[in-house]
Amino acid sequence: MKIRSRAAAVVSAAALTALTAVLSACSPTAGPPSGPAAADHPDRPAVSHVHGLGIDPADRRLYVATHQGVIAVADDGTARRVGDKADYMGFTVIGPKTFLGSGHPDGDSGAHGNLGLIRSTDAGRSWKTLSLGGTTDFHSLEYAHGTVYGYDSTRGVLRVSTDRTTWDDRAELGALDIAVSPRDRDVVLATTEDGVARSTDGGRTFGAGSGEVLAYLSWPTGGALYGVAPDGGLRRSGDGGATWQKAGTVPGGRPQALTAVDARRVLAATEGGVYESRDGGRTIAERLPLAPAAGH
Repeated sequence: MKIRSRAAAVVSAAALTALTAVLSACSPTAGPPSGPAAADHPDRPAVSHVHGLGIDPADRRLYVATHQGVIAVADDGTARRVGDKADYMGFTVIGPKTFLGSGHPDGDSGAHGNLGLIRSTDAGRSWKTLSLGGTTDFHSLEYAHGTVYGYDSTRGVLRVSTDRTTWDDRAELGALDIAVSPRDRDVVLATTEDGVARSTDGGRTFGAGSGEVLAYLSWPTGGALYGVAPDGGLRRSGDGGATWQKAGTVPGGRPQALTAVDARRVLAATEGGVYESRDGGRTIAERLPLAPAAGH
């Protein structure tokens, strides 16, 4: 089975039954946090939901993309917001101080719509629109082989760009996350309600989802593909997703984001906080707690 046509393939977020709990937490209609739990503190901005994680090669600091802006987290646990309070639905670190993002403007900015593809070259302090501003909200962004792969949640389509300006629309499918093989630009995986779907033609077509249902994926090296299940179970595959082994369990409830920095260092966010493992999931430590908020 190949997924291509909208009539046969596009499944709304609400219809991804195996991932409903995760998807409902990712809904862009959920409001910002409110009440005492949402108040910022000097060394710990209130964070209620996470959409992306990364390590900046420039300072090796953890950066957390959230509904309330990008948060930098130091090794001692102190955290600070580095820029605006936009809702960063898609986020990836692609080089020193260089991030790609997507999502929605800060509600206080007066702007409306979707951010399209945006880029920061100062570690999240400021952003520039590169393309698709006002029309596109990428919920998953991957950068591999000099190419941006984005899952456009507004249309349910995988879009690919080599220059970050012009885009090739590829398969239409209902997915939560995507991952690209670091060895082969044509191998793309997507998490669906039926399991992980695979493409071998750069995302132009996908086979049916199969195997274990996973919420998020991250593929840092050819021999280490990580996934996290809706219950927080961390999985690892050494054969590109053909088989999976249990690597550990991320605490804190439903998963919100996953980034494997390398074969052993894994970052994950759940409802309860942001966590890190440096031994492939055997031990997991909290890096940043999340504040409870209505609607998340």
